[in-house]
Amino acid sequence: MKEEIEFLIKRACQELFELEPEVNLTRVDEKFGDYSTNVALTLSPKLKQKPSDISQAIIGKLNEFGSGLIQSVSSAGPGFINITLTTSSLYEIVNKKSNKEFSDKQVLVEFGNANPFKEMHLGHVYMSIVGDSVARLFELAGAKVERLSYHGDVGLHVAKTVWAIKKRLGEQADAKLEDIINNKKDIGEFYAYGTKSYEESESDAAEIKLINSLIYSKQDEQIDRIYELGKEVSFSNFDEIFSELNITFSKRYFESVTSQVGLTSVKENIGKVFSESQGAIIFDGESIGLHTRVFINAQGLPTYEAKDLGLAELKDKDYPEAFRSIIITDHQQLEYFKVMLAALKQIKPNLADKTVHITHGHLGLSTGKMSGRSGQVYTAKQFISDIKEAVELAFPETLVKDEIFMAAIRYSLMKQRLGGDIVFDLNESVALEGNSGPYLQYARARAVSIISKAGSTPNQLNVADIDDEERKLLSKISEFSEVCDKAINELMPHHICTYLYELAQSFNRFYENNRVLGDPRQQQRLSLISLYADTIKNGLATLGIPAPDKM
Repeated sequence: MKEEIEFLIKRACQELFELEPEVNLTRVDEKFGDYSTNVALTLSPKLKQKPSDISQAIIGKLNEFGSGLIQSVSSAGPGFINITLTTSSLYEIVNKKSNKEFSDKQVLVEFGNANPFKEMHLGHVYMSIVGDSVARLFELAGAKVERLSYHGDVGLHVAKTVWAIKKRLGEQADAKLEDIINNKKDIGEFYAYGTKSYEESESDAAEIKLINSLIYSKQDEQIDRIYELGKEVSFSNFDEIFSELNITFSKRYFESVTSQVGLTSVKENIGKVFSESQGAIIFDGESIGLHTRVFINAQGLPTYEAKDLGLAELKDKDYPEAFRSIIITDHQQLEYFKVMLAALKQIKPNLADKTVHITHGHLGLSTGKMSGRSGQVYTAKQFISDIKEAVELAFPETLVKDEIFMAAIRYSLMKQRLGGDIVFDLNESVALEGNSGPYLQYARARAVSIISKAGSTPNQLNVADIDDEERKLLSKISEFSEVCDKAINELMPHHICTYLYELAQSFNRFYENNRVLGDPRQQQRLSLISLYADTIKNGLATLGIPAPDKM
């Protein structure tokens, strides 16, 4: 519908001025109509006419066309054109599905890249929910999404943990580590101990470096055993957390596998893409306005940059039909990925062209920052536990605590624009008032309760018999598909959150001022409330949030 109106405005401009400008319709406050456009303002400099004169001419043409889509057109301000649709047009929009621009196209979304042998922390939860929400947007657009993760299972952090386990457990390391796995305990404390020892003792640091080389070479059976069991318990813990968040993955990738692929790729392109500098192999990013980075260090080992090149090649091998490959990280890796993708562009331009790097900001807490290498990390498990406890306290009698937990954590993290830093407030996340996930669940459950009390199934809405207050709510409901399209195009889930909150407020105003049960217009209004309840449910579903009928 929006596209049809934009076409009519372009047609009017073509006939009036022999121009076909870009036309952008935006939703406006209900008192002004349904849509507004500033096309008269954009045309004014070109035509050297007053915007008000241009808008009046366009309005005249739109009225002349006599489209059954438009009920009325008016001018506002210095040249804005406000458009009110017919009620039947509004109802058509309500039933419109989101654009399926990625229909049947394969899209890879990589996120949740927690490293084994460390604790999964607050930031990993945020990244995981961001990644899953972006994946859901692509699915909404018809894509076949593969959720992928990438993990650093080799490197100094692994060696620190393995060293600490070996040091603490001595000759009984194998058996005790199996006990850790059986009891599903965390091994993050070993990483903290190893990190502290590495920084404070030269002899410990030397032992850790030796273990690091032995992990790569696999020449020590005991270290290999500790490594394998430690990796197993790490991912067992990760899987528990992802299960709590209702997130699944198609495939995991590991640095231990991408290392050799990336190393080979860099070596094959020395002299073409990469060059030698002080014994290392570098990419000269400064020559293209970026910064220079090392891809193979002086010891001949691949860096993160080379490993990411290897990852890109492995993903392409596993998913050769992928239309787009999304990588989600925190914003601190923005400049790093610019260089890595620039190098990939020179090696395999087709892979770089379909790769998109999306960043998110830092997640803080309203109670202050809780992180550090000393072991005082606000872990993902603790974060989830704290929210569940808050749900238990706020809703002691409810039977849908798991559903409310999902709303509290997902909505709180997604309601703010992706990219900037955000602050999580535990009390706000579970509140039944204000802009929260549980509030939206309650707003829908309230509507379901009204329908249930009526004791009859709502009929289809009669668009020929609708009053002004009902039309206002219908107009707000009709925005849903357009908001979804905007969220998809910008990869910004917060647009859906903002809309759902506004829709719930619109319903509250309608219900406060318009009687439903026992009113002569009961069936008409029940039909409208049913549309509203379905829209809230569908909107929450796009965010991975369930919508229980009762709270």
